[in-house]
Amino acid sequence: MTCFMCKGDVRDGLSVFTADLGGCVVVIKNVPSGVCGQCGEVSYSDGVTRRIEQIIRSVTQSAGAEVAVICYSEKAA
Repeated sequence: MTCFMCKGDVRDGLSVFTADLGGCVVVIKNVPSGVCGQCGEVSYSDGVTRRIEQIIRSVTQSAGAEVAVICYSEKAA
């Protein structure tokens, strides 16, 4: 696969996804990703993106969390 930013070589790897939602910061570790070896740009498959969205929804529905650090899992919590 080729990086859409710099045309470098994209390889499978793991990354950290961070979202600042205003009242809550969500950090998801060990997210399966495509990582460019040249510029470091990170990309996610459609399935991984959907799972990240599910994780963020579940965290934001929990009352009182200001910071949430979660290890990525394919399984619904």
